[in-house]
Amino acid sequence: MKKWLLVLILVGLLGYGASNWRSSAQPSLSVDFQAEDQPASLGPTKTVKVKKEQVNQGNLVLINKTNPVRAAGKKADVVKLSQQRDQAVSYSLLDNTIRLSQSVLGPLQTMLGAAEQEGVRHFMITSGYRDNDEQEKLYREMGSDYALPAGYSEHNLGLGLDIGSTQGEMSRAPEGKWLTRNAAAYGFILRYPKDKTAVTGIQFEPWHFRYVGLPHSVVMQEKNMALEEYLDYLKEQKTYAVKIGEKTYQVSYYEVTGSASIPVPANGRYELSGNNRDGVIVTATVGG
Repeated sequence: MKKWLLVLILVGLLGYGASNWRSSAQPSLSVDFQAEDQPASLGPTKTVKVKKEQVNQGNLVLINKTNPVRAAGKKADVVKLSQQRDQAVSYSLLDNTIRLSQSVLGPLQTMLGAAEQEGVRHFMITSGYRDNDEQEKLYREMGSDYALPAGYSEHNLGLGLDIGSTQGEMSRAPEGKWLTRNAAAYGFILRYPKDKTAVTGIQFEPWHFRYVGLPHSVVMQEKNMALEEYLDYLKEQKTYAVKIGEKTYQVSYYEVTGSASIPVPANGRYELSGNNRDGVIVTATVGG
């Protein structure tokens, strides 16, 4: 049996019974979300220069049928999960070739470890990073109903992965229900929800998760936004602050058409990400 045929069978198994997927909507973990009326103070700032290439790289880049993975956006730290896994966390791999950005491994293993502590431990990772040749082969063999052309799939980025359960379809298995409640607390989103097919252009995939990082995952869950909607929200809002637990984050959007200078905390922590369209998002940690 060809590998892609096996993947297709697993996809059907994971998606069966998907109508019960959103039966548990709220995270079971203690995530204190408080939207603030005014942006938090960044304190002393400095300016950093960003180049046009920054628009196409980072945890928030949008990959879909009209926004392909750019050369600058491909993760250079892709590794095999079979060689990097934390032996204290139990999960299965469909095969030993599955790869993912190393930057995602920590949050992923922390998330699955937390699930295991709650007795939910039968996860199977069925797919991760694919290069263009692998994606094109999948597209030819499975067709447009089940795959995207090379360069237009999140699997070409290194931040997206498919997670299943050895206990059955994800919509009914404890693993699927646990991820629905808790994935956002660890920086992951369900990329293609059932109620967002008109927005994403992709059929409901209860197995496909994408790492975007905090606080973005929690805000998207709170506001019931797909990534497309969230990036539009950032562009319209320009800046907002949110408190999650003891940490306060300020998120700001800046349009970038060429090189640009943007303000960032002089002493605090911050991350930069492009949206793969027209701007750069600064995520600053200003408390906790």
